[in-house]
Amino acid sequence: MKKAVIQLLMAMMLFTLSGCGGKQNPSQEEQGGTESEYTEALEVLNQVVGAYGEEELFSMYGGDQENAVMDAPGKFDVSKTEELEYNYGLPKEQFSNIEDGATMVHLMNANTFTGAAYRLKEGTDMNAFADAVESSILAKQWICGQPDTLIIIDVDGRYVITAYGEAGMMEVFKKNALSVLENGQVVKETSIA
Repeated sequence: MKKAVIQLLMAMMLFTLSGCGGKQNPSQEEQGGTESEYTEALEVLNQVVGAYGEEELFSMYGGDQENAVMDAPGKFDVSKTEELEYNYGLPKEQFSNIEDGATMVHLMNANTFTGAAYRLKEGTDMNAFADAVESSILAKQWICGQPDTLIIIDVDGRYVITAYGEAGMMEVFKKNALSVLENGQVVKETSIA
């Protein structure tokens, strides 16, 4: 009797699965959420830095002021909102839309290269977030020189990278980011003038 019940259940399961049209991996939208292959923002920036050639790398530090690391991106405590706004151009109205962060900054001059990666909270509008960051960075008053280019990259709909700096360094960063970040796409590339 048990054997017959098990066979019947297996037959029902096979029949149900065959009715799904053979589609085994539903899209993120069909699942009702935005899943990511990345577990944290630091992983995103580490992937990008790992794609740099030896001649492309630059001296950098990462993380927030209390937990800075040398020569690598670092995890950023997103509760340090004043530092996020002042150093990375994240506007106040976007603080509540992030749940994780990581940063990397040129060691000698932040205007040469400053980058951050954020994991957005579920339901955050990526385009509105990118627009707000763009407006904030373009409105900054620059001291000791001005960066050339702002780039904002959507990484699989859940993470966003914001970076600004010297035009050549930004091209290298963009090339490396798009080469290693699956589903990465530039949503903003703006001249800072």
